[in-house]
Amino acid sequence: MQRYPPRFRRLEQRTDAALVIRGRLSGLQRKTCEPIAVEAGVHRKPIQISVGAGKWDDEAVMAELRRPVAEELGDDRAVLILAASTFPKSGADSCGVGRHWCGRLGKPENCRRGISLAYAAAGGYAPPDRWLYLPEDWADDPNRRKKCLAPEEVEFRQGWRIAADLVERCGSGSPHGGAAGDDEFGRPAQFRAWPRRRVERYVLDVPGDTIVRDPGCGRPERRAGRGARPQVPSCRVDAWAARQPDGRRTRLTVRGGEEGPLRVDARAVRVRTKLERRRGPEERLVVMRTVEAKPETHRALSNAGPGVASEELVRVRFTRHRIEEVFGAGESGVGLGQSEVRSWVGWHHHRTLSPLAWWFPWGERRRVGGEDPSGDGVAGQGGHHAAASGPGAGPGADRRGGDAGLAAEGGGADLPLASGECFIPAAATATGYELLDRCSL
Repeated sequence: MQRYPPRFRRLEQRTDAALVIRGRLSGLQRKTCEPIAVEAGVHRKPIQISVGAGKWDDEAVMAELRRPVAEELGDDRAVLILAASTFPKSGADSCGVGRHWCGRLGKPENCRRGISLAYAAAGGYAPPDRWLYLPEDWADDPNRRKKCLAPEEVEFRQGWRIAADLVERCGSGSPHGGAAGDDEFGRPAQFRAWPRRRVERYVLDVPGDTIVRDPGCGRPERRAGRGARPQVPSCRVDAWAARQPDGRRTRLTVRGGEEGPLRVDARAVRVRTKLERRRGPEERLVVMRTVEAKPETHRALSNAGPGVASEELVRVRFTRHRIEEVFGAGESGVGLGQSEVRSWVGWHHHRTLSPLAWWFPWGERRRVGGEDPSGDGVAGQGGHHAAASGPGAGPGADRRGGDAGLAAEGGGADLPLASGECFIPAAATATGYELLDRCSL
């Protein structure tokens, strides 16, 4: 915590942030503000207000976190991984909540969605950025915006536009070799056009019904006389892949695993897709089929040139699983999914303090070796699925809220504790505040 106090304007903000981070690293089963406050022997309201509506700049804190990530993990072959995550949320008052498909529950449900970015390198991984998806009906409703403390500059924006901002912001200070994402980001041709303009290499999954000019057909010859040149026929990528004989695929070993190495049969060809009613530039279509009893087929498009080996494209694509490890470590170790905040400000505060807490045990693991000490291991993450087109203003927008009472965590009057459940020490000797002096806050 010694590097972060300058990013908090007031002493109480620094104190509350340190207390919350210690609580997220504790053995509490529920790591929301109230149990953390009870464990520390302090009143819950100031902690809830600090997380739910505190006027501290979470973007400045997150930018400070990205510095040690780049310093300790920096790698020219690292991958920026994009994912849309869903978090079930009851009620209709939480900022951005709506009925969306929730992979964790396997059905449409009330959820909040966020766009997340992970940095994955040979030395490890980290979650250096995130942004809440604000649906159009929320963005166009001034009453809901005011109630959830959404800043005026936050507008409705598609998910791929948010992802582009995250890549641009994180990629500028972190060495990496490309960006990867699921078909949430590979489907929009506009998103694939964005990194081409910035010389940012990408490997993005696309759905099977993506239409490309048939790579199996050569350019047709112009017939004698007048008339337009005959067009190369188009086809779906899944139909084209199904027609390819096994002899044209190359078998590659992607990575090791507990159940043996992951192997895929892959083939890469040059194709063209449509871009806003016209023919787009050439891309490389990579079709990968896993070598296992029940094989899975994956399809991705990349702007990598012919000098980049197919093995490198496959490596980047299969690095995507690391973001599931990030989510799993965050949920099992520091309560990433245990958010009770309702406001725009609170969501981003929560998604700033959680990675900050997670970074400490990761650093300890790197220093002393051994297993990840942040939790009981990586939990299954079926809930992190593609989000619908989405959110608000660019990630650099100022989110410092106004009315603290409206944004604090849920909960009304103080509730008495059940007899015998917990002993609350006097505030003067509370564990949280005794430890603050040791942090030089």
